[in-house]
Amino acid sequence: MKFMKPSRLVCVLVVLSFFVTPVWAQEKLDLETTSRIRYEGFRNSKVMDLASGLMDSIGERLTGSPNMKKANEWTRDQFTAMGLSNAHLESWGPFGRGWANQYVNARMTSPDIVPLIVYAKAWTPGTNGVVTGKCIRVNIEDKKDFDKYKGKLAGMIVIFGPDAEVKPITEAPYKRLSDDDLSKRAEYEIPGERPPFRFVDFLKRQQFVKELNQFLADEKVLAVIDHSRGTAGGGTVFVQSGGSYKTGETTTVPQLTMASEHWSRIARLLQQKKDVTLELNVTNTFYDDDPMQYDTIAEIPGTDKKDEVVMLGAHLDSWHSGTGATDNGAGSVVMMEAVRILKALDIKPRRTIRIGLWSGEEQGLLGSQHYVEQHFGSRPPMDDPLMKGMPTLMRREAGQVTVKPEQAKVAAYFNVDNGTGKIRGVYLQENAAVAPIFESWMKPFKDLGMTTLSMRNTGGTDHLSFDAAGIPGFQFIQDPIEYETRTHHSNMDVYDRLQAEDLKQAAVIVAGFVYDAAMRDQMLPRKPIEKPLPKEPEKKDE
Repeated sequence: MKFMKPSRLVCVLVVLSFFVTPVWAQEKLDLETTSRIRYEGFRNSKVMDLASGLMDSIGERLTGSPNMKKANEWTRDQFTAMGLSNAHLESWGPFGRGWANQYVNARMTSPDIVPLIVYAKAWTPGTNGVVTGKCIRVNIEDKKDFDKYKGKLAGMIVIFGPDAEVKPITEAPYKRLSDDDLSKRAEYEIPGERPPFRFVDFLKRQQFVKELNQFLADEKVLAVIDHSRGTAGGGTVFVQSGGSYKTGETTTVPQLTMASEHWSRIARLLQQKKDVTLELNVTNTFYDDDPMQYDTIAEIPGTDKKDEVVMLGAHLDSWHSGTGATDNGAGSVVMMEAVRILKALDIKPRRTIRIGLWSGEEQGLLGSQHYVEQHFGSRPPMDDPLMKGMPTLMRREAGQVTVKPEQAKVAAYFNVDNGTGKIRGVYLQENAAVAPIFESWMKPFKDLGMTTLSMRNTGGTDHLSFDAAGIPGFQFIQDPIEYETRTHHSNMDVYDRLQAEDLKQAAVIVAGFVYDAAMRDQMLPRKPIEKPLPKEPEKKDE
C-alpha cells in the first residue's frame, strides 16, 4: 500500500471536511443576541402581565363579540406602547352576527330542587325570561330519527344526546412529553396510512345540524340541553356553538351544555319514568352593527432586507365559557412577549418582523385565511352554497393557487396554538430542507427542553393558511399539560391554568427563531404548493 505524504493528507482531509460539514454548522449563530434574548425573557418578562390584561380584564373573545373587538383594540394599543410600527386592525369578512351571553341560571324544580351547572351554546337565543318545562330524553343521530319524536316535543325541555360517560380520574390530567413521546413525535407518518379528511362529510354534517335545529324549532321545543364531551367530569364543561353565525341562519331554540354529572342524573330519572321539571333563565344578545371582523397587525421594521418579512402569530379569538387562556390566549401573549423582547433589546433586524393576531380561527381559520388571500395568494371561489363568503385557500378542490407578488417576500411564519406548555420542538410540515437550519437554531435552547424536529404535518391552526400559499409555515411542538383533558374549549380555560415558566420559555424560543430568520442571508427553503384535487363526489344518502 502506498501512503500519502502527511502534508498532502492534511490538505485532502481539510477539503473533505468542507464537503461533510453539516449544514447546521454553516449557519451563523449570534449567541450574544441569544443570551440577551434569554436574559430579557427570563429576568424582565411581561408575559403574565399581558396574560392578565387579556384574560382577566377582557375575558372571552368569541369572534364577533364585543370582547373580541376590545381584544383587537387592546392588542393594537399594546403593540403601539411597545414601540412597534404600523400597529393596526385589518378587516375581513363579512363574517356575520356577533353574539354574547350575559346571564344563565338553571335549576331542577322537580323531583328535587337543585342548581345545575350549564352554559349557553354560542349563537343560540335566550329564553326571554324565566321558563319552566318538563324534560324529555331525545337521541337523534340522523334525519331518520325525526319521525320518532314528531308531535311529542312541544313545550318540552329536550335532554339531548347519547348517554354521558363519566369515569374516575385514574391518571394525572397534567402531562409533559417524555423522551419516548418526543421520539415517536419525530417519526414521520406516511399520509396513506391515515384516513383522509373529507371536507364534503364536514359540510354534510353542518347541513344535518341545520335540519335538526329546524326540526326542533318546528316542534316548538322550549330548550335543548346536551352534556359536556369527554369523561373527565368534575365540573369541567366543554362548550362550543349551537347555531350558525351567518346572517339569516340563526337558530330559534335556546341551547345549553350541562355538566355531565348533572345531565346524567336527569337522564336516569327520566329512564325511571319520573317527571323532571327544570327552570331556565338565559340572556343572550346578537350583534349586527358590524359584519366585519379584524386581525391585529404590527411590525418591527427591517433594515437592508426590509422588503422581506418574517411573520409570527397566534389566534386571538376563543370560545366563551372560559376566558380563552390556553386556547389561545397563551399563544397570543407568547407572540406578544416575543416581539416585546426583540423591541426592548432594540434589535435592528435585516428583514421586517410582522406579528398577526387572528380572529375567526375557531370557525375555520377564517382570519388568517382571509389575510393570506388578501396579501399572498388564493384559490378560486366555490359555488357550494355552504361556502358562500368563505375563504377557499384550504380547499384544494377549488383549483390552483394564484400567488401575489408579496408571497415571494415572506421568509417564514411561526405559530403557537397548543396550550400553555413548553416548546419542545417544531413540526416541519414535510419541508426537509429547513431541518438542518432549525437544528442549528435549536441548539442554544436544548437546555430549555427543545430537542425535537418532526417532518410531520400538524393541522388545526393558522400556520396552515400560510403553508397552503407556499410560505414556509410552522407550528411548535408543545407539552400538552392539561390542554385536552381540562382546558380546551372549556369553562376551565382561565388564567389560573397557565404555566408562567412555560410561557416565558416559549417566548424566548420564539424570539430566537424569529431573530434568526430575520437575520439570515437567505430566505428559508420552500416546498411546492400542493396541487389541486378533483372535486369530492357526494355520498348518496342510504
